[in-house]
Amino acid sequence: MRQTKFPEEHPDPIISYVGTEPAGAVTRPHAHGRAQLFHILRGSVTVATQGGSFVVPPERAIFIPPGVLHHSSYHTETEVRFLYMRPEGLPAMPEEPFVVQVTALLRELILAFMACAPDYDTGDATGRLAAVLVDQIAASHVAPLHLPIPEEPRLREAIRPLIENPAAGLSAADLAGRANLSLRSFERHFPAATGLSFRAWRRQAKLMKAVEWLSQGMAVGEVSDRLGYEGPSAFVATFKKSFGVTPGRYFSR
Repeated sequence: MRQTKFPEEHPDPIISYVGTEPAGAVTRPHAHGRAQLFHILRGSVTVATQGGSFVVPPERAIFIPPGVLHHSSYHTETEVRFLYMRPEGLPAMPEEPFVVQVTALLRELILAFMACAPDYDTGDATGRLAAVLVDQIAASHVAPLHLPIPEEPRLREAIRPLIENPAAGLSAADLAGRANLSLRSFERHFPAATGLSFRAWRRQAKLMKAVEWLSQGMAVGEVSDRLGYEGPSAFVATFKKSFGVTPGRYFSR
């Protein structure tokens, strides 16, 4: 695992960083004193927090509030841009991480800001650009790429095989047994811990895994087969219902 380092006390309200991470890289769990926008240009990454995991494919970004413990796993060689933002300069934002669609405007604002010299003043042109950039992040459309993970240790351990392989042959009764719960107790505790029924959670887990595999270049037919769909058309229909577009359109936007 790689340990991240960051100069939290830099005077600029926003600091930018560009880098490339190799396939298989994993960061140690860490948190920042600043909010972080984690923008993926190429490749894909899973960001895990105590409350769940987020798949971030190309041209999406994850906003991580300050103080949130997280670690990242890079599935392929990944080109990333980071913005680290002082919390006192942010508008009202969610207290939990969220994935955003990087619109053409937001993308150009990020590019323009990263082309500016550091050590700027909040009242100069760069400072005004930074303010517009932050407003656009706050207004960005939230992408459904979050998989909630229960904090209760028994439930967390019970579903662990499904996080890696959502198509694994484990039923709700199997998971109840793994958690040392009756099926009735499992079906009561699981929605309370995740906000989703087990069936809806598993559907979301499959979609998250699909986005991860598709971002690595896997064919739709292979993804459909590996995730246990009846066929590619059934998978595409489910994907479109959740994301509003087909897999091909999703990754071409």
